Amino acid sequence: MDKNKNIKAVGMVSGGLDSVLAVKLILEQGIEVIGLHLITPFSSGDVSPKSNENIVQKQANQLGFSYYPLYLGEEYIQIIKNPRWGYGSCMNPCIDCHIFFLKKAAELAKEEKAQFVFTGEVLEQRPMSQKRPLLRMIEKRCGLEGYLLRPLSALRLQPTIPEKMGIVDRSLLLNLAGRSRKKQIALAKQYGISDYQTPAGGCLLTDPNFSARLKDLFDHDLSDSNNLQILKIGRHFRLDSQTRLIVGRNEADNRTLANLALDSDILLEAEGGGSPLSILRGEKNQENIKKSAAITKRYSKARKNSHTPVLVRKGSSPESSRITPEPLSLDEIESLRIA
Repeated sequence: MDKNKNIKAVGMVSGGLDSVLAVKLILEQGIEVIGLHLITPFSSGDVSPKSNENIVQKQANQLGFSYYPLYLGEEYIQIIKNPRWGYGSCMNPCIDCHIFFLKKAAELAKEEKAQFVFTGEVLEQRPMSQKRPLLRMIEKRCGLEGYLLRPLSALRLQPTIPEKMGIVDRSLLLNLAGRSRKKQIALAKQYGISDYQTPAGGCLLTDPNFSARLKDLFDHDLSDSNNLQILKIGRHFRLDSQTRLIVGRNEADNRTLANLALDSDILLEAEGGGSPLSILRGEKNQENIKKSAAITKRYSKARKNSHTPVLVRKGSSPESSRITPEPLSLDEIESLRIA
């Protein structure tokens, strides 16, 4: 539509199906879209956020919208630590997150002189943040009252100011609601959109195991980038108030742990192959090293061979020593496990 050739909108894009459909609906009205992709330490999938970035970049290239990635750091971590509106079933402060994310969108809209903000939210799809009263409350709290459009559920909600002004044609928006994504999948097929995250992806803060690890990290006042990234990998054990052990589950974990290892860490691996790589982080006294060696060996192919030593080295040093640990029972190991 020529009448909208100078109109801009900021859209929240996650790489998921709902957000890319919302973008498509706005683009079809001749409105320029700036896709804001917020990257957090708690996105599921690869330890690096690059995999999800690539999906959004593909969507931007295919549909023709601007891609604006924004990494969230300490300011966001503080929201997770101290949510005003509380947590869901795990460490997921969904309401606080939504308000924070939309405030970032409002800031970008002001900077880019965009006329409104829109999201891929669907009414009643997520119980923690997408009930009708919560949608209204979030809109007010983020400073976007009247200027936050939800194209997929617009016909079930009150018209926004852009709709009332005729900037957006309300008749071309949708009336979706609920958890089913059958209609969205059909629309994606109709539009020729195939690159999007599956609904099974999403936020690790809703995962009980990850949440247990994160709570342990916060309880011990650790929230730097490296420690947050390492939460996504392997098995985690708390040896004492200062010390954790992270044990790889497979070759991919081993490679990632090797990349995340700090010079101050102790790395352990059973000799002869078929072993997880383990990182001992914290107090490196002999008791903790022996426990770490025993746990590492317990998860290796050498667990039944009492004579097989465990290689112990510091950080990136190529030199290692050998220790033949006394075995720990499975109950002893599980008593130390965080998740």
